[in-house]
Amino acid sequence: MAETLGAEYLPVESFATQVDVALALGGDGTVLYTARALHGSGIPIMGINLGSLGFLTSVGDTEMSSALDAIANQSCKISERDVAECRIFKDGTLAGGKSSLNDMVLGWGASSRIVTLKLSIDGESVGSFMCDGMMVSTPTGSTGHSLSAGGPILHPGVSGFGINVICPHTLGSRPLVVPNTSLIEIEVVNAAKELILSIDGQDEFKVERGGRIEICRSPHQVKFLQLQNHSYFSVLAQKLHWRGSSF
Repeated sequence: MAETLGAEYLPVESFATQVDVALALGGDGTVLYTARALHGSGIPIMGINLGSLGFLTSVGDTEMSSALDAIANQSCKISERDVAECRIFKDGTLAGGKSSLNDMVLGWGASSRIVTLKLSIDGESVGSFMCDGMMVSTPTGSTGHSLSAGGPILHPGVSGFGINVICPHTLGSRPLVVPNTSLIEIEVVNAAKELILSIDGQDEFKVERGGRIEICRSPHQVKFLQLQNHSYFSVLAQKLHWRGSSF
């Protein structure tokens, strides 16, 4: 089939030097995988929706021909999205790090018992929360897990991060939006279990009591290609089934 189409197989590692545009055919998970694989390369991504939800995919499967023409004619719109960098510390030592286009969620684990997490912004303590976990989302990820947890929808043009405490044991805790210039720190103050840090839906690291997570804006953005008639608010209305008022 590849020979018939005039295509050739390339390992993902070589995309940065041999690819001009990446087409992500699938759903949001495929787009997130593509963005991670191309992180820092500057290669634009066009998401082709072959699934059902598809907040990150801007082109339907019936529009593929028009999309290819738009790419060839260089008539696409470009949407630049912020990416977060997440670093994990264990006993004060850097244990690893990943980039995130969508969100970073600290929680779950082998027990249902609650944990205590301390949140700090730019070195200033915000508070300690008895909860099930905490998540930090980019504007792109605000329509994902964060939205399900009651967080606000952040337009991609907003320069900020959303912070949600998951099932806090207080009625006073509410979602928080901070500038994307902030350094966000989450410390596991008390936990009778090992927590899991999930980045863009992938379980990446195990975090124990005393562990600390730092989150800041990445110097690299992700570029999405969109057709000229693409509307962010139309996508929201369609995917979230907004109907508005009727009389």
